[in-house]
Amino acid sequence: MAYYPRLRDLREDHDLTQDQLVEILKMHKTTYTNYEQGKREIPFELVIRLAKLYKVSIDYIAGLTQNTKIHE
Repeated sequence: MAYYPRLRDLREDHDLTQDQLVEILKMHKTTYTNYEQGKREIPFELVIRLAKLYKVSIDYIAGLTQNTKIHE
């Protein structure tokens, strides 16, 4: 199972609680918590939604780059 520590970092950097974020994403808190903790594999579609929400690249969320810029 992949663990993406930036999920929590990005949420906190945007001053969002898990409750606020799951409200935005329209999903169950337990499901999202499992993604943050690496207990459940995060769907690619959700990674895309989070990248758009936080205005960062998917590579940044995955930890493949330190660059938050989106390639357009």
